[in-house]
Amino acid sequence: MFRCLGIQKIIQTHGKQCNGAFVSREYHAKHGVFGYRPKKAPKEEKVSNEVIQNRIHNANLLRLVSAYRDHGHKRAMIDPLGLNTIEEIESLNPELYGFSSQESTSLDLQGILHDWKESATITDVLKRLEDIYCGPLAVEFHQLATEEEKEWFSRQLEQHHEKALPVDRKKELAKILLESQVFDNFMATKFTTVKRYGGEGAEAMMGFFDQVFRQAAEDGIQDIVLGMPHRGRLNLLAGMLNIPPELLFRKMRGMPEFPDGVQGSGDVLSHLTASTDLQYEDKSIHVTMIPNPSHLEACNPVAAGKTRAAQLHLKEWDYSEEEDDSQRGDKVLCLQIHGDAAFTSQGVVAETLGLADLPHYHVGGSVHFIANNQLGFTTDAKRGRSSRYSSDIAKMIDCAVIHVNGDYPEEVIKAARLAMSYRQTFRKDVVVDMLCFRRWGHNELDDPSFTQPNMYKIIRGRYDTGKSVPDVYADQLVSDGLLTKEEIGKINADCMTKLGERFQKLESFPPQARHLQKQWTGLVQASPQITTWDTGVDTNLLKYVGAKSVEVPSDLAVHPHLQKTLVDVRKKKMEAGTGLDWATAEALAVGSLLYQGFNVRISGQDVGRGTFSHRHFMLIDQNDDRMHIPLNDIVENQPGYLEVANSSLSEEAVLGFEYGMSIESPKNLIIWEAQFGDFFNGAQVIIDTFVASGETKWLLQSGLTILLPHGMDGAGPEHSSCRIERWLQLCDSKEDAVDGDNINMQVVNPTTPAQYFHLLRRQMVRNFRKPLVVVGPKILLRLPAATSSLEDMGPGTFFKPVIGDKSADPARVTRVVLCSGKHYYGLAKERDARGAADVAIIRIEELCPFPMEAIMEEMKKYSKATEFIWSQEEHRNMGAWSFVHPRFENLLACKLKYVGRGVLATPAVGVGEVHQAEAKQVITDAFA
Repeated sequence: MFRCLGIQKIIQTHGKQCNGAFVSREYHAKHGVFGYRPKKAPKEEKVSNEVIQNRIHNANLLRLVSAYRDHGHKRAMIDPLGLNTIEEIESLNPELYGFSSQESTSLDLQGILHDWKESATITDVLKRLEDIYCGPLAVEFHQLATEEEKEWFSRQLEQHHEKALPVDRKKELAKILLESQVFDNFMATKFTTVKRYGGEGAEAMMGFFDQVFRQAAEDGIQDIVLGMPHRGRLNLLAGMLNIPPELLFRKMRGMPEFPDGVQGSGDVLSHLTASTDLQYEDKSIHVTMIPNPSHLEACNPVAAGKTRAAQLHLKEWDYSEEEDDSQRGDKVLCLQIHGDAAFTSQGVVAETLGLADLPHYHVGGSVHFIANNQLGFTTDAKRGRSSRYSSDIAKMIDCAVIHVNGDYPEEVIKAARLAMSYRQTFRKDVVVDMLCFRRWGHNELDDPSFTQPNMYKIIRGRYDTGKSVPDVYADQLVSDGLLTKEEIGKINADCMTKLGERFQKLESFPPQARHLQKQWTGLVQASPQITTWDTGVDTNLLKYVGAKSVEVPSDLAVHPHLQKTLVDVRKKKMEAGTGLDWATAEALAVGSLLYQGFNVRISGQDVGRGTFSHRHFMLIDQNDDRMHIPLNDIVENQPGYLEVANSSLSEEAVLGFEYGMSIESPKNLIIWEAQFGDFFNGAQVIIDTFVASGETKWLLQSGLTILLPHGMDGAGPEHSSCRIERWLQLCDSKEDAVDGDNINMQVVNPTTPAQYFHLLRRQMVRNFRKPLVVVGPKILLRLPAATSSLEDMGPGTFFKPVIGDKSADPARVTRVVLCSGKHYYGLAKERDARGAADVAIIRIEELCPFPMEAIMEEMKKYSKATEFIWSQEEHRNMGAWSFVHPRFENLLACKLKYVGRGVLATPAVGVGEVHQAEAKQVITDAFA
């Protein structure tokens, strides 16, 4: 330290602070700088030039090795078609680090390369680095968040580089590849005009699946949830997931996949699904391939959500009732398969990746696999993305990426093994990017040479010379003496014979309905009648739950405003049993369901507090930010729990995630709330392809509940309407026949807290599940007129699809105004102000299924009525008008008169004065 500071300089610093204290020359002279007299410095040991040179060499060698670890992938041999020129990477030039490939000097490698020689020449070092980091398997791991992860990858790659597959695994792998090829050839022969999206050119991914399934079973994982697009899907279904080939053949012949008597329209061949148990020696594992729509990557968040729900079902980690050493993802694995063009371009990919490590959304790490055809439909990579790799979007979450050449099946196995080991070690997402090719076009009927002539010259040249991936690998094993030509012939012949035999049975094969099994046992498909369910609860229990919903530990510092307006007020309301607002009714519904053993999860942006600061399911300590959810402390050993999931600012991925959670178990009430009603349109793909049509296509029941704050309150074009008209258009309600419970989804616009209470409970009490879309309130949340009592929720009570007018005298009524939602309160206030005793107001609380009988019961009370009006606050080309109008005419023989805003391109005006004028006009016109 003397040399660093400079003793002369310190001594000369008279009166300056030195080493934390002010000292003088006299003190230094007597005691030395640090309180003692300095001894004479020992002589420095001379270091030879040779030692210095070795140290420099070692430092530079470490830099070179690090460069290969970070950048070796950029010139790896991962392209099976050789379309991309292997570029020279400046940072991999040994001369940059002072080395020449002609050097014969032995370099010290200790502490630089894992588990190799202690010393080697630069030539040997470069060869090893090229083999490890620039071969047919290359890993990007420099972007990882921790040094531990980076060190793990370098150690794995360098220690196990030369580790070969056991002979029996090589034979198994060859059989898997050959059978996949035979399957495609068989299909091509029997169904020449059918689009099957075969796996030709990407057969090595079957080896990937086999390795992941095996390794997951060995690691004690019980369930795999698999999301997969069309490419190679049928190969996997028939080859590993035990789907009867006859079912595929039937679909190709245009026959249904469901038996008679089952309600469902079915889906196309490439969207079929499976759920099966696989056995690997003494270990078994359940694999569920979830259905997918043609909207690429849309199934990603659904797979993740179903994985999370499976973890809930198995009480894993976050949901465990015991303190143990378990980790998230111990029992359930999410496996997502992607296409290269879609993975890099579809926004839902980034949204879903963004959920990977968030509370309430993480699943312990997903394993991603990109079947990289190196082009989209007809768009090549150079026009399909702006980044080097199709996997680059995954770097937004510091995700490890393993690139592998699909021409090397054993390397694909290694990639799968490496990905699974990383996931199991760090419980983080990992991507395997397998570069391969597509033998045909986007489908077998498409000619890709129109747009990729050079690529397809190469591909066709391979097949013309018999160099398919399975054939080349099998021939390699023959050359190595591990297989014989006869054994290969037998594998091919046996597979072809088996498929031929199954093909003969397709006409007599009885399809089975595989829904409503396991945890869904006891549920049924909804009936063609509208049924009523008692959803009331004992009022004493409701009082207890209500008090518990705001009970907090004594050491929790509640916000003073909430203590006054939430905690104290709710307790008083529970004692009185009246004046219950929307948030209180919601808490009572949720709490009573938890008490009965159902789980409830509410998800979305700001749902814990609520967009309008009304809910407050979670209370935050004002001193230390601790979160407390009172409804999870209703009773000791509570059978059901509430999960409050404040989400990222995503709609498509989050709603897809919640849909995935809802299809796992009927015991979970899954709620998604949009921040404002119209924000659902960011998730339109999920709504169209899953929520509205999932049961019809795939027999998957879902009780997903969607809350959409709605109301023409002067908030402008984007915060007013939840687009009721769009939801109603998505419903399969009939204009000319009576609806039943068997519609595809429910759309409701309730006007009282009690109605909302019954709706939430009905979702769980019924013996079937349907999506529920609630046109939710904003103003009604705190409107004194829109309150309920405990009696409205007591035993024997239920949701009313239509609410009649108790204040109207039928003998005096000549005009009946029908409406839905909060608009009722404006109409009722105006009627009272006018003293219009000749007007009755009927509320349509449930729009779909259309409650024809309940409406008829109310309307027939008013035999003297000559005018029937539909009044709505939405514009004429929006709201429920276009839905209710034909149904009143066709089913009720009632010609309605429209009263409301005129047509407009946007849901609401943005000028306050205009809004006020419109709002007044809409109300007064109903009484004109």
